[in-house]
Amino acid sequence: MTTLTQAVRSSSTAGEKPARAKRVRLESRRALPAFYWMVWPAVIAFALFHTLPVLVGIFFSFTNYAGYGEWNFVGFSNYVNLFRDDRVLAAYGFSFLFAIVATILTNVISLAIALGLHAKIKARNFWRGVYFVPYVLSILVIGYVFQFFFSNSLPKILSGIPLFADNILTSPDWAWTAIVVLAVWQACAFAIIIYLSGLQTIPAELYEAASLDGASAWRQFRSITFPLIGAFFTINVVLSLKGYLQVFDQIVALTNGGPGTSTESVTLLIFRGGFSGGEFAYQTANAVIFFIVITVVSLFQFRVLQRREADF
Repeated sequence: MTTLTQAVRSSSTAGEKPARAKRVRLESRRALPAFYWMVWPAVIAFALFHTLPVLVGIFFSFTNYAGYGEWNFVGFSNYVNLFRDDRVLAAYGFSFLFAIVATILTNVISLAIALGLHAKIKARNFWRGVYFVPYVLSILVIGYVFQFFFSNSLPKILSGIPLFADNILTSPDWAWTAIVVLAVWQACAFAIIIYLSGLQTIPAELYEAASLDGASAWRQFRSITFPLIGAFFTINVVLSLKGYLQVFDQIVALTNGGPGTSTESVTLLIFRGGFSGGEFAYQTANAVIFFIVITVVSLFQFRVLQRREADF
């Protein structure tokens, strides 16, 4: 009797499984249209306000359109002329110099501060909030504050040093360093948060075991901390370099590209020439080249840094 009951139960259970699976498939099919209706508005908006303008810009980069009036196709002449334009090459040189220096400083300073904020210090959460404040402030507003500081306060404070006795923003050789200071000061806030997230993923037991083995603080950092936050380091370096290559607001607030064109970045050159210089098609071609450069640099960074993570 018991065997018969078990057989009946097993057969009924076996019959319920296909029915349940069929019910789940039907419910999934009913839910799919709802998901599509959620996705399509975002896809359409992205296509209208991003993809379509990009395609239109690429189209006009093969013309001599000045932003108004008539235009004609000129083929690849805009792209060829970019590589012969000293002003364009100088802008690329400045942008890469600025981006490399600022990226190094941002990651070194941010990692050092993150290590301090991760330690067991008093009012740790308060200090974490304080260090994040620069990220939420308007860069143009802060830029004008820094402009006043560099042009008025700093020469009075450091009047005995020849470099700072005059307004550093008027120096063609050193004005870029002021932009670096402003950019790094604000960017460190976000980078610190990324590094703190990485540090919190490291088990405390690893440090305890290393301490028992007699490892110094530097040895623990080199062998435990830095290898285990390698992915977060990669994110910070890639985002920092990409963002700094597109520097714009900081330059507008501090120097507006001057003195002369000594602090003119690629983005500022594209904006000036494209919207007020009658070089719409020419600077659109510049923007296309700049997009390709940033994409290649970012992919190269990912490849190199991820290989380094694997080596660790």
